Amino acid sequence: MSCASCSARVERAVGELEKVTSCSVNLLTNSMTVEGDASDGEIIAAVERAGYGASAEGQAQNKNPSGTHENESNTEIRKILARLISSVVFLALLMYISMGHVMWGAPLPSFFAGNPVSIALLELLLSAVILVINQKFFISGVRGVIHLAPNMDTLVSLGSGASFVYSVCVMFLMTSAQASGDMETAHHYLHELYFESAAMILTLITVGKLLESVSKGRTTKSLRALIDLSPKTANALVDGEERRIDASELQVGDIFVVRPGESIPADGFVIEGESSIDESALTGESLPVDKAIGDKVSAGTINMSGYIKCRATEVGEDTSLAAIIKIVSDATSSKAPIARIAD
Repeated sequence: MSCASCSARVERAVGELEKVTSCSVNLLTNSMTVEGDASDGEIIAAVERAGYGASAEGQAQNKNPSGTHENESNTEIRKILARLISSVVFLALLMYISMGHVMWGAPLPSFFAGNPVSIALLELLLSAVILVINQKFFISGVRGVIHLAPNMDTLVSLGSGASFVYSVCVMFLMTSAQASGDMETAHHYLHELYFESAAMILTLITVGKLLESVSKGRTTKSLRALIDLSPKTANALVDGEERRIDASELQVGDIFVVRPGESIPADGFVIEGESSIDESALTGESLPVDKAIGDKVSAGTINMSGYIKCRATEVGEDTSLAAIIKIVSDATSSKAPIARIAD
């Protein structure tokens, strides 16, 4: 998805399914939350009919294990930055050739003197390079038209493409005038070229895309940092023996051990030992909190000093940390009523 029009179209496509009661698409996180009885296959098929792609949450996690989301975000930013730098370099040359000698009296190479067609040809080549560098806009825009779902990229490609095609037509008229010896008309047509406009549109939109990607990366990075607070393993006591298991395997009532420096894997209470717990990630309290037998502990907090045994009371998605993550995630994926009207 590239704009609010894309997310709104996906929302409508999925919302029209009979078994769907509500659907919310978040452009920032490229995610969709659906409520209802529709199957994953039906939802994905509806998204594909709208001209986009989707995968279920479990499939997305398998394709993108922990840590790869940030790498993908950084890769996307680097790609857009490379496109922008290349576009700016060729745009600077194009602006010098097309506007420099007119606005600032900048000198041009001698072989351009009295030959407006050669200037137009160079402008054509430079703008064509920028169009090729930013061909993603045209691919996305044309795909949107094919699926009867025009988006922002359609408008960008239409504006840039119209400027380019119009300039090519003017260039043919200029060539005809110069061939017939009418140099005055040929020079007049030189001012009717808009190759620099076609290139400028793509370059400026690429600047916006870069800023958007950086902002998106920062937002999703904050959410990932919160998710990473959840410990992946736990030291559980099984038949009196300590075993390291996945934190997701803990059950309510299980006893687990937490050593100094380790994260607490579940909500519970202390049944043996004393320690200081760093709860700043959940409460914002900078000073560790002393815990003794009977005191509550929360998942995601860090044992600072003593060796403690705890009994789990809330595990998995029922912990306080999981509730906070869900609230933050829902906040990023939901929309205010005014936002829906705007879309």
